[in-house]
Amino acid sequence: MYRIAVIPGDGTGPEVIREGLKVLKAVAEIVGFKYETKVFDFSGERYLNTGKLLEDKDIEELKGFSAIYLGAVGHPQVKPGILEQGILLKIRFCLDEYINLRPVRLYPGVQTPLRDKGPEEIDFVVVRENSEGLYVGSGGFFKKGSKDEIAIQESVNTYKGVERCVRYAFELCQRRNKKKKLTLCGKTNVLTYAWDLWERVFKQVSREYPEISTEYTHIDALCMWMVKSPEWFDVIVTDNMFGDIITDLGAIIQGGLGIAAGANINPKGVSMFEPIGGSAPKYTGKGVINPLAAISALQMLLEHLGEEKASRLVEKGIIYTVQRLKSLSAGRMGYSTEEVGDMVVEGLSK
Repeated sequence: MYRIAVIPGDGTGPEVIREGLKVLKAVAEIVGFKYETKVFDFSGERYLNTGKLLEDKDIEELKGFSAIYLGAVGHPQVKPGILEQGILLKIRFCLDEYINLRPVRLYPGVQTPLRDKGPEEIDFVVVRENSEGLYVGSGGFFKKGSKDEIAIQESVNTYKGVERCVRYAFELCQRRNKKKKLTLCGKTNVLTYAWDLWERVFKQVSREYPEISTEYTHIDALCMWMVKSPEWFDVIVTDNMFGDIITDLGAIIQGGLGIAAGANINPKGVSMFEPIGGSAPKYTGKGVINPLAAISALQMLLEHLGEEKASRLVEKGIIYTVQRLKSLSAGRMGYSTEEVGDMVVEGLSK
């Protein structure tokens, strides 16, 4: 019996989560596993009404679940950063979800802005360190508001944090069993302290995985090669900030935010799965938002729980569906949000 915490969130989050739960119900009946869900109202609307974000007691309750399924967090009436720090980052940090995992895979029938590239060329994974770096919030102001103001934002990197992220990437590369190639993405020529640590740990851990080839690429060069030759990559490992940047680039080359999903992983704890796109408030309630990214996040959730057959079936349903849509963009799919969810369910048994 799996216990899944559901956080629909804001905007179109509840709409895409509803379709994901529809697919979950269908695939559970086919495969034969049991689950239960509990919905948590951690959202901008709740914050506006009560002033509450995530409390310590909420974190303790979330620790009792098998996984977390998130829709989206973001409200136009809430100042940027409040919900992100008070909900998303708090979950990631308090549950020690130290890996952000982003598959970048182009499905058959999906258009990419990259000329002459297809599913064979676009199939890699980005492993992003998810608990350190610039996102720790270390720093401050001096003489704020004056012409002499100084603002300092520090990137915090620990041996423990870097080593466990790098090791996860090597093990993932081994499990994928494709190119068996791991790329470290950084900026050693400028960010000398942090990336000296990353590079030393990368070389150290690589000795334990002689069957995996390794390479280093600067972040700017990697962005260029992701566009020009995405087929070069198998698994990429990088820090929090660089990972945040290149995963959005990855989303575009795999067809856009309508299909992109990600996971915040604690390999020995509770992990959270979500679509990459935001709450998209302008589409709220119109029934035109694409739920496939949320359904892809569900597919990752099932794989993480060890339900590999169910995960494969959901991916099969997604591939069945994308080949029938006019577009992956909201309002251009040719079908409503609910109809796309129904189509994925139909594809489970095709």
